Amino acid sequence: MKNKTVYVCEECGQESVRWVGRCPACGRWNTMKELHIHEEKGVSPISRMAMAAAGADGANAGAVPVHEIQADREPRMDLQDAELNRVLGGGLVPGSLVLLGGEPGIGKSTLVLQTIMRLKDRKVLYVSGEESARQIKLRANRLGGDANVLIYCETSLEKIFAEIANVNPDLVVIDSIQTISTEGVESSAGSLSQIRECAAALLKYAKGGGVSIMLIGHITKDGSLAGPKVLEHIVDTVLQFEGDQHYMYRILRSIKNRFGSTSELGIYEMRHDGLRQVENPSELLLSDNREGLSGVAIAATIEGARPFLIETQALVSTAAYGTAQRSTIGFEGKRLNMLLAVLEKRVGFKLAQKDVFLNIAGGLRVTDPALDLSVIAAVLSSNVDAPIDADVAMAGEVGLSGEIRPVSRIEQRIQEAQRLGFSRMLIPHHNAQSLNMKDYRIQIVPVRRVAEAVRELFG
Repeated sequence: MKNKTVYVCEECGQESVRWVGRCPACGRWNTMKELHIHEEKGVSPISRMAMAAAGADGANAGAVPVHEIQADREPRMDLQDAELNRVLGGGLVPGSLVLLGGEPGIGKSTLVLQTIMRLKDRKVLYVSGEESARQIKLRANRLGGDANVLIYCETSLEKIFAEIANVNPDLVVIDSIQTISTEGVESSAGSLSQIRECAAALLKYAKGGGVSIMLIGHITKDGSLAGPKVLEHIVDTVLQFEGDQHYMYRILRSIKNRFGSTSELGIYEMRHDGLRQVENPSELLLSDNREGLSGVAIAATIEGARPFLIETQALVSTAAYGTAQRSTIGFEGKRLNMLLAVLEKRVGFKLAQKDVFLNIAGGLRVTDPALDLSVIAAVLSSNVDAPIDADVAMAGEVGLSGEIRPVSRIEQRIQEAQRLGFSRMLIPHHNAQSLNMKDYRIQIVPVRRVAEAVRELFG
């Protein structure tokens, strides 16, 4: 057996044979960590252990022509959670390795535990390296569920594989991957070497045995923890569970998915008895008391396959210290600066000496470019202190020349605004050309430029 030392960037996973102060791939400083790799001929003990648990002999089958490979579509496991199924792409794929990451205390363990307790016809092994069996039982009682879930409190990978071979579960949950360690690596649990080797062994078991595994990984607020960043290259699916602990909403995003789209989004509401699925986020994200308030505009946006309406809030005030501030929550700061430049150059509103604060209500982070029109409308509404009619929604991307560019899936946006009782909606003129206005009860107002939208909103 030969020991090999490499240096791996904890941010992007880039490997180097020597230590460097700055990662050559992502450009981050002081992120290269030492990693010891044990090389030996044949199959390593960890890989052999995973193959034994999966019932594989580790024999090399050799190269196979692509037309001889059987690729029948296997039915996905229904997790009895519409939001989680949507983000995964229709359910959990057998033999997949899924990583659920998020900040400590955001609700990852609660989401997984309440999900597996709904699987009445599946045998689930819940491996906990952080909590005792009594703590998990107390949480299960609070969530109000019980099913065929086996609790196993252990941190040794060798013992975990032995228990997996004994139980033969349909689904394995590891909470969390940072607490698991193997005897084949001489470092403490949570180190880069341990996380990488344990994840690779679990991947071999998942692929060889056809059993799905869900890993829970912790990420600090600044994203500096090495584990989940390196794991992204190993696992099949990466789910990000995010949200502000001061807000009741939690967002589940798909960062990487080999079996589905990465644009899907699930919304949950944190309650005392667990996480509740939010099937209609529009009604929860819109406040009822926006009548007569300036700086508020309603945008019809789409995240993944679902349309919903969100409230864009802006506050414009005179710069107190001579230097104007630009602050955003839930929206990209650079894009706000671009939109403010368009307002000054194309519409004539001077905002260089004014502070601009922008907030997406509900703690959401939205990347849909169709939000541009509502951002401009909210900023102008606050600047002139003139409220926008409460029954007006809008969607449109703003270009550098001040034009309103078309957006995708405009029909779904209009139908969502119509369903929620809005009577008027501003959309790009190019999108309106392909619509039959008689199909909608809502009044559709096509606009070509930002100046036209300003006249429609403020007269």
